[in-house]
Amino acid sequence: MSNRSQLISTGKPFQFDRERDAEFERLSTRYPTRESLILPALWLIQEQEGWICQEALAYAADRIGTFASKLYEAVTFYTMFHLHPMGRNHICVCRTLSCWLLGKQEIVDFLKNEIGITPGQISEDGRFSLEEVECLGHCGTAPVVQVNGEFHENMDAGKLKELLATLP
Repeated sequence: MSNRSQLISTGKPFQFDRERDAEFERLSTRYPTRESLILPALWLIQEQEGWICQEALAYAADRIGTFASKLYEAVTFYTMFHLHPMGRNHICVCRTLSCWLLGKQEIVDFLKNEIGITPGQISEDGRFSLEEVECLGHCGTAPVVQVNGEFHENMDAGKLKELLATLP
C-alpha cells in the first residue's frame, strides 16, 4: 500500500504551465469562494506533473489564498491524488467488498506475477505502477480496475493480460 501522508519535495519551484494557468483563472470565476478551487487546482497540478509535490501544493495554496494544510487535507484524503511519481501506466485495483468478493485478489496476484510489482510499487522500467484503492464506484460490474483513469469492468486475468498488451 502506498504512503498516503508524506509529501515529497523536489527542491524546485513549481508553477502552472500556460494552459493550466489559463484554466485556473477560468475556473476561479466559476466558484463562489477561492477555497472552492482546492480540488480543481490539485487536479491541474496532477494533470501537469502526474503527481503532487510539496512545492506544487504550496504554490496552489498561495494562488488560492489559503493555508497549504487545507490542500494537504484534501490530497491525503482522496486516493485519486498521487503523492509520488507514478508509472506511465497507473493501475488501480478496487479493494472494497464487491470487488473483493468477485476476484480482486486474483487480479492483484496476476499483476504481481505479470508485471513483478506489488501494490504501492513502480516497475523498474517505470512502465507500470500498481495501487489498491477504495471504492471505484462500479460495484455492479465488479471486479473493476482503473488504468490511467479509464475503468475496466468485470475483469479477470485473461482480460487483464489482453489489456496490458495494449499499453505503451
